Amino acid sequence: EVQLVESGGGLVQPGGSLRLSCAASGFTFTYYHLAWLRQGPGKGLEWVASITAGGSTAYADSVKGRFTISRDNAKGTLALQLNSLKTEDTAMYYCAKHRGGAMDFRDTGAYNSRGQGTQVTVSS
Repeated sequence: EVQLVESGGGLVQPGGSLRLSCAASGFTFTYYHLAWLRQGPGKGLEWVASITAGGSTAYADSVKGRFTISRDNAKGTLALQLNSLKTEDTAMYYCAKHRGGAMDFRDTGAYNSRGQGTQVTVSS
């Protein structure tokens, strides 16, 4: 059974930083592309960043230059470093596993498993 468990969220002031972590189990971690998705209040699910099995990264324009995605294949963990946070970054953040195949990694429908989420709130 695939399990993805996020941690590291919290309340932070605008301009602050957080580091999110995701512990993965139940699948061959090194085979799959992974991503962070988020859902803000009253909004739909949004792709934030992804990392391929080979370590290539991609970011939504709204977070490029501020967020950094990384993976540790030895530990089976995924991370997201969030810097220069803005109020519009407030959302539930989810770690997600790509379903495999050729689906566009920017499509939230390309991910067939995600965790329970960790809440990030940016407010003064």
